[in-house]
Amino acid sequence: MSDRELKGVLPVFATPFNEDESVDDATLEKEIAFAYDCGVDGIVMAMVSETLRLSTQERMHVAELACKYGGVRGSVIISVGAESTRNAEEFARHAQDVGADGVMAIPPLATALGEEELGKFYRRILDAISIPVIVQDASGYVGQPISIELQSQLLHEYGPTRVQYKPEANPMGPKLTELREGTNGQARIFEGTGGIMLVDTYRRGIIGTMPAVETVDVVVALWNKLEAGASDEEIYAIAEPLTSLISLLCNLDAFLTVGKYLMHKRGIFKNTIIRGPVGYHLDEETRLEVDRRYDRMMASIA
Repeated sequence: MSDRELKGVLPVFATPFNEDESVDDATLEKEIAFAYDCGVDGIVMAMVSETLRLSTQERMHVAELACKYGGVRGSVIISVGAESTRNAEEFARHAQDVGADGVMAIPPLATALGEEELGKFYRRILDAISIPVIVQDASGYVGQPISIELQSQLLHEYGPTRVQYKPEANPMGPKLTELREGTNGQARIFEGTGGIMLVDTYRRGIIGTMPAVETVDVVVALWNKLEAGASDEEIYAIAEPLTSLISLLCNLDAFLTVGKYLMHKRGIFKNTIIRGPVGYHLDEETRLEVDRRYDRMMASIA
């Protein structure tokens, strides 16, 4: 069992593709090195990694590469959410076997589940492995809400190290506080809004953040300011340009599209290929606005 403590800035990497849409292993290695060179504490394979658009074989391959390239420099968390509990267990065992320090799971997306079935889903994952499981309530953009009662019950049964949380239900701040108070302050909570809610959620007691990788140097700078107890003026000088850019992103595919555009702009990705169907396209006027806000954001840490 990994003895690494999951905390700090843990960006979700994007999965780069070759022109034929096969996984681009070399660019993934370059991307992960870029993230660590920016000062992150680990990496995450999750929704923005296009996990649900990969085949089972590809998911396992990318998980292996993430652990190979990232595990030597920090923590690695692998998303194992699936439409069947059996598949989620399989992904969780595989992640542990290839060296992941933790896994993260959203509930199944295709079925509206009651509390009993949701509980069974997470307990089977927890019972299948010994590393931490991050319960991801991504209902702000996909899936269904997970009650505070169920989340706190899982923590009571398995402990605050084995069960951790990434709450993305709306409204984010109050829901996070509700989870914190519902677990008597024991919940280990990660922020997952790309950084747009980072200042507020930090003050509510998060232990880490999972932004997209294309803005990670800015998020690291902001996290370090928060950890150092910097003044509001110093904090918001970074936070406001960051949140201005992230506010343009309206859904998961917007994060994917703009994220890959910026990774290409930064010279990390060879292209901006996303596996379709794609629900968001970057038109020229939006691209220009992204560029303007990106330049302002980068100037905040220059």
